[in-house]
Amino acid sequence: MPSLVSRFHLLLFGVTLAIGGVALVHVPEGYAFPAHWQGSGADWLWPRDIALATAPLAELLLMGVFFLLGRALTKNHLAKTRHILDPALTLLLAVATGCQLGLLLMGIGSDFDMFRITAGGLSVVLLVLAVVIFEAERHSYAGLRMPWPIASDRAWTLVHRIAGIGSGLCAAILAYLAWADPGAGVLAIALVASLGGLPLLAALATLLTRGLR
Repeated sequence: MPSLVSRFHLLLFGVTLAIGGVALVHVPEGYAFPAHWQGSGADWLWPRDIALATAPLAELLLMGVFFLLGRALTKNHLAKTRHILDPALTLLLAVATGCQLGLLLMGIGSDFDMFRITAGGLSVVLLVLAVVIFEAERHSYAGLRMPWPIASDRAWTLVHRIAGIGSGLCAAILAYLAWADPGAGVLAIALVASLGGLPLLAALATLLTRGLR
């Protein structure tokens, strides 16, 4: 049976592991990554080993979830949703890889802030997604894909309006945080909250509008 986890996804995971390996060699064992800034000093620190293990473990979890999801879907349903789920997994893994690269650059003293670049890049993606979802018209192969159907055209439109506005708000918050630079920890939390919160918002919206006709 075809899998949602492709060779490219495994490549991203391998790159994340490689970056972590380079960081273990070049970043001292007792080093702690500054995760939040208070004035001119860091008041929240990540121990090196815990920080470097976070992205690979998150990617393993994501690939496991998407692999099981692909096995659970019927062949027909998988064919209809692959064009959405495949890039979604790619985006999630790419964000984790970007954060891992950010840790390496921080550890070696580089001024190139990949956390802010990743947050800024994701804000652009979410802004485009917000416009596409908000303006989407009902179609068998387009729009949000849920385990349950959206019964009416009115409910379908409302769900997509809610999801589009939510995506736009996440884009604005990420753009502000990327500009304000509160610290890698706050940016990482915002990235996770945006990527995890939007599907939950869409799912909740579909459940709340099931009675609309």
